[in-house]
Amino acid sequence: MRFLFSAMLLCTLSLQCTFCGEETSASPPPYLKPVPPDALMAEPYDWELSRRAVPSVTDLVLIYGGGHHRTPYEWDRERLSDYVTYTDPDGRTQWLFDGFLLLEIMDPDGNGGSGVKFADGYTYDGRPLRSADRAAWQRLIDYCFGDDTGIGALEDAVAEAAAHLGVPAVKRRVVVAIPEPIRYRDVDSKVTRYWGSVDGEALDFSDANDRLKACKWFIDTVRAEFDRRKYAHVELGGFYWLAEKDSDTSGILGAIACYLDGLNESFNWIPYFGASGARQWKSYGFHCAYLQPNYFFSESVPESRLDEACRMAEEADMHLELEFDDNALESRGKASRLRDYMSAFRRNGVWADKRLAYYQGGQSLRTLKYSAAAADRELYHAFCSFVVSRPIRTSRCGPDDMRGDPGRVRDVAPAVDLHRKGPEDVF
Repeated sequence: MRFLFSAMLLCTLSLQCTFCGEETSASPPPYLKPVPPDALMAEPYDWELSRRAVPSVTDLVLIYGGGHHRTPYEWDRERLSDYVTYTDPDGRTQWLFDGFLLLEIMDPDGNGGSGVKFADGYTYDGRPLRSADRAAWQRLIDYCFGDDTGIGALEDAVAEAAAHLGVPAVKRRVVVAIPEPIRYRDVDSKVTRYWGSVDGEALDFSDANDRLKACKWFIDTVRAEFDRRKYAHVELGGFYWLAEKDSDTSGILGAIACYLDGLNESFNWIPYFGASGARQWKSYGFHCAYLQPNYFFSESVPESRLDEACRMAEEADMHLELEFDDNALESRGKASRLRDYMSAFRRNGVWADKRLAYYQGGQSLRTLKYSAAAADRELYHAFCSFVVSRPIRTSRCGPDDMRGDPGRVRDVAPAVDLHRKGPEDVF
């Protein structure tokens, strides 16, 4: 009880300026009115209570899955193994990523074929998508917790690697994206009672408290699955806020952050370059924020963007995301842009000292690895060497413990609109 009270008090004090500031301005609409940061009472499991700090990772790879438009649809052990370890040209095998962010933005075949979105603003082939309801959120959870796919497959892949490399000091950490509780069911309607019920009460997303209840239900359902399955090689490392604009959900972020803090779970976010409020990300109570440079995708963005993003991240105490997709293939013409990220991150000190998130399209790391072109395989090895040789992986924690800064960290940020526009988001 003392732990819970202290955690809630810390959250309330750290966020009170945000809430006080909003009270001095014009009264916000009901769906934006800030919910008190201590609105939820945290009840940690024993494994959460035993943690000495909120979990963190040094190298977090984005794993998109759950939408039926993705091919292949399932993440099995074979696919995930390529993200768990890396074997260099000399035959030496090492651990690769220590964090795995499971997220999905849409399922075009959901809702009986009409499609659903898990964050506002997404369409599919120009077709509007309906906001995901509780059943769609549950299907996403079920997808993540398959016995032979998703987290179960990751458990098997890490177990297989541990049999050869030895058990790492810290389990591989899974971060799960929280869908956005979108206010309206459809873009052209005012229906706000569509999501479903919690504890027999139908939720109305015009009410910030009801949106908060939906998020708590999702968080607690994921935590309960982890508690039930008792994985030996992976653990829940926290949650990620999927929405990429803060204009419609800012009122509930502080309460979610405090709730997760009381559970000893991290709260993460990856704003795109130029996102509203990115520099003030701490005011929402996130634990970790990664800035997207958004350099890879458009030839019109100059290489200087990377240095600018590094400076911004340093000024705002943020970390960074490295980005590429299948266009990094030599035949697609953007291999040099991936190399530009690695060069810029090295010369700006990011490679050595910052945590990194890695956007790699659907499974573009594997695309490079198994390409028939020697130049693609060379780029694959250059990238993996970039990851496994980062000083942060050993300087803070010892050679096998890749937790990053072991202290309780507060670093992530608000959102804005769509960060990666075009087909790369629809693998």
